[in-house]
Amino acid sequence: MVSPPPGAAAAAAAVRARLRVGPAPRPLMGSLGRLGPSGNSGPGEGEGEGEGGEARKLQEGRVARGKRRKGKGKGKAGAGQGGRGSGAEGKPEPQKAKEAAGQGAEAGARAGPGEEREGGGSVEEGARKIVRGAEESAGAGKEAKGRDDGKKEAWRVRTGRREDARPGRAQGRRSQAWGRIAGTGAAMAAAAQEAAAAREPAGRPAAGPALWLLPEELLLLICSYLDMQALGRLAQVCRWLRRFTSCDLLWRRIARASLNSGFTRLGTDLMASVPVKERVKVSQNWRLGHCREGILLKWRCSQMPWMQLEGDSLYISQANFILAYQFRPDGASLNRRPLGVFAGHDEDVCHFVLANSHIISAGGDGKIGVHKIHSTFTVKYSAHEQEVNCVDCKGGIIVSGSRDRTAKVWPLASGRLGQCLHTIQTEDRVWSIAISPLLSSFVTGTACCGHFSPLRIWDLNSGQLMTHLGSDFPPGAGVLDVMYESPSTLLSCGYDTYVRYWDLRASVRKCVMEWEEPHDSTLYCLQTDGNHLLATGSSYYGVVRLWDRRQRACLHAFPLTSTPLSSPVYCLRFTTRHLYAALSYNLHVLDFQNP
Repeated sequence: MVSPPPGAAAAAAAVRARLRVGPAPRPLMGSLGRLGPSGNSGPGEGEGEGEGGEARKLQEGRVARGKRRKGKGKGKAGAGQGGRGSGAEGKPEPQKAKEAAGQGAEAGARAGPGEEREGGGSVEEGARKIVRGAEESAGAGKEAKGRDDGKKEAWRVRTGRREDARPGRAQGRRSQAWGRIAGTGAAMAAAAQEAAAAREPAGRPAAGPALWLLPEELLLLICSYLDMQALGRLAQVCRWLRRFTSCDLLWRRIARASLNSGFTRLGTDLMASVPVKERVKVSQNWRLGHCREGILLKWRCSQMPWMQLEGDSLYISQANFILAYQFRPDGASLNRRPLGVFAGHDEDVCHFVLANSHIISAGGDGKIGVHKIHSTFTVKYSAHEQEVNCVDCKGGIIVSGSRDRTAKVWPLASGRLGQCLHTIQTEDRVWSIAISPLLSSFVTGTACCGHFSPLRIWDLNSGQLMTHLGSDFPPGAGVLDVMYESPSTLLSCGYDTYVRYWDLRASVRKCVMEWEEPHDSTLYCLQTDGNHLLATGSSYYGVVRLWDRRQRACLHAFPLTSTPLSSPVYCLRFTTRHLYAALSYNLHVLDFQNP
């Protein structure tokens, strides 16, 4: 047996100590340094190659462990080149490691006795390459294993989600429906939580301009000089300013200058339950004419309906009945089933009003009907010789006007129903009538055929003529609708196509202001918000016009019928959000809240 030279053994020991590759193997290349080529098959050559095979086997084991981490299959590796039975089965080592080992072995075989140190350097370099290849293989195996694990986990999660989201076939469509309901409920709950968080009062910002450090009273005074656009931009700065700028005090001045915001000319708030800021937003739609048209009711035959609003209820006459309907929460639709039906007249109902939980109606049969809204109590009595065209009731007093050229005063007290207090000869047919808010007088609008003035004011207590309004009316300029806006101001419209505004404090001979219908149509009805907005109903094509009383021209016109179904607007009413118009065949609504 040929022993390796001492120089090769020392070099191998130095390599092992320097690289710390584990237990010291037998000399890998020492025998090859003295022996010839691997083709010589002497006994000494077999032993030398066996020692080299053991070193390779040790290195192959390390490489195999790295490859097992990488998850690859097993393989077989041969023993050293030209060795007899010294090979070992295992996993194939990396190609770089094999090349490095082969180069080191060839260098050791070529080296002679005087080249032991050089042969040792070749051993050291080959071992370094082997260890470096093993480390790279191990690192690559760990990285690949991590990627594989991540892909498997992602696939498992996706598969689990699909299995969880996809109901079984046995559950069927019912399970899917319940799943959708549960998802919708969760979304609604989340939205409700967000809305509740938004409604929580936000504290004043701790940092910011010195202006925010002022007391709220001073901030209110400063912000009261801002216009609508400036307040809207200020509300977008932060949550606290949004809450602060929603104060009704800041919007009250703007609302009083807006159309149909719920404030009268005297500053009375008629819609105190609705935030002023919201009313100002809707009033912009009235100013711009943005609305959505709809039909609430239809009739089979032509009617001359009249209507009144009270709270969330609408009362409308159809033939000889008065029906009460309840609005749905949106205000733009009605419950189809009426709340009540009030009858008692033998002919059509011409006019009616609501007062003191009573409905006072005037019929074409010359009778006046008194109905209690919340009971079945109904009383009717003969009032005039011909049809009763108009009626009004305030403060327990009823006044009526008829085609028989008379106006009468009646008490509302249950024990005195049907007892006439005063009969007034008007010398003309009475089309409209209204009681003053002071309950001291009432005004009649006549056909202007037997008297030069269609508007006359009478004392309510004595029935005597107090004054007449205007003096230049043409014959036939009858007044079809008249209403008091305040104790000293009133509005009228009729056959002469004009809307006139009268102020009794200024003059009774001439109106303060007038607006002419552009198409010379008869004006059947009018309605005002008590401030700046005025609405009128024309006789042709169901045209509803909106007027801004601060200007002469018409603001907007809404034709509600076409040529084949041309109809007058017999009555109209509006709230801060909707306008209702009664025509011959339909009850129309204009929705200004959701245009």
